[in-house]
Amino acid sequence: MTEEKTFSTLPARDKAGVILAWLAEHKAFDMAAFHLAENPLAEVSIVVSASSARHARGLADGLLELCGRERYEFLRMEGYQNAMWVLADLNDIIVHIFQKSVRELYNLESLWHGAAALDLPDERKSRASAVPGTEGAARREECA
Repeated sequence: MTEEKTFSTLPARDKAGVILAWLAEHKAFDMAAFHLAENPLAEVSIVVSASSARHARGLADGLLELCGRERYEFLRMEGYQNAMWVLADLNDIIVHIFQKSVRELYNLESLWHGAAALDLPDERKSRASAVPGTEGAARREECA
């Protein structure tokens, strides 16, 4: 009898792609993602902004659901109550969900200036496909 793995064995970069696409679909913005080679804390760090505390908590709740559905390990979450900076620890991926003013204050991206940036989904396309009747808006913007 073979033992089934509790959590997904997908590489962190692949999981990050799924997470980034989900965040873009749910209107997270100013997204950044870094591969942190040789970092003992996580392989990937994702930083996004939310438009309000309610939006940040909604993103955090949805991220937790996504992790359950995809069987991604979810260790803990910090900062959910005030939602100015929500940190989700997914073991090999850390997701930071910021309010704009707090993100500017801490400027986490400067910590990883030498790290390899991961490809991001096109936020305009994700937003256009999420709003009925605007499917062509992103294509029109690209052609302009």
